[in-house]
Amino acid sequence: MKLGYYLGYAPPGTNPLELIQLAQEAERLGFDSAWAAEAWGTDAVTVLSWLAATTSTIKVGSAIMQIPGRTPANTAMTAATLDLMSGGRFQLGLGTSGPQVAEGWHGQPWGEPLEKTREYVEIVRSILRRETLEHHGSQYDIPHDGTGLGKPLKLMMRPLRPDLPIYLASIGPRAVAQAFEIADGWLPILLSPERWRDALGSPEPRNGFEIAPCVNVVVGKDVQACRDELKPQLALYIGGMGARGQNFYTRLVTRYGFEAEAAEIQSLYLDGKPRDAAAAVPDELVDEVALVGPKERIADRLEAWRECGATTLLCATHQLEALRKLAELAS
Repeated sequence: MKLGYYLGYAPPGTNPLELIQLAQEAERLGFDSAWAAEAWGTDAVTVLSWLAATTSTIKVGSAIMQIPGRTPANTAMTAATLDLMSGGRFQLGLGTSGPQVAEGWHGQPWGEPLEKTREYVEIVRSILRRETLEHHGSQYDIPHDGTGLGKPLKLMMRPLRPDLPIYLASIGPRAVAQAFEIADGWLPILLSPERWRDALGSPEPRNGFEIAPCVNVVVGKDVQACRDELKPQLALYIGGMGARGQNFYTRLVTRYGFEAEAAEIQSLYLDGKPRDAAAAVPDELVDEVALVGPKERIADRLEAWRECGATTLLCATHQLEALRKLAELAS
């Protein structure tokens, strides 16, 4: 199992350069990859460009670039350019985000996310192969029938890798199955190594298929303090990253068997009580989806991640110590 560093997106009031420094240290420690995200703050592409320019060996990936935020053609151009300028180190992670972001931030209809994702990946792959672009689907119509002046075009540059790897961030069973079908890798979040197959189905990966879960890591002697450090973030996702009745993370935790807890967390968060929501996050859930505590405890827990099929562990942490401990355990 390889190690990756998950930068995520810079929290409000912080500078992504702080995360870049940790990613540079991850390269020195032998990490295979580093991944940046975006929500409605810092974007992923700028951070990855800076990271690629200040490193030499570590792969750089988007986890994720938001599908509603860019046309497929713009994403293909960006991916091809980043890959060329980084010497073949870019990995393209895509995701639909949720309806609140798609409609409330990007002004794009939520529509049919599975079909949109399928067509989006098809178009990106076609562009990277330098095929003349013509796509007429239910989600994308290219050339668009507007003025009548549009014509099929072909990417002017020559991509370094026409088969540049594409990863999908998927949470629901049907979306996960689609990722295993059409992508080169899967980027799960809040993954339970023991329960994910029962909760999300058991798709069989193709040869070389990557499973790269994002896992929060907090190293420290006081296990409870480490758990408590992560609970506000888990409460945000389970309770606040979506509307009542339409939150993918609430559904995921419910599938893991924490139905009553997930409902309570969401109710408290949406009622304006984020601290109470964090306090309602069960210790058992934190232990399942994160790595917390002293080095020995994390070493024991790493076995579950190795056995669940993960090929790369994307470590989300702001601790330099955590990166160093994981590097030691993986060596």
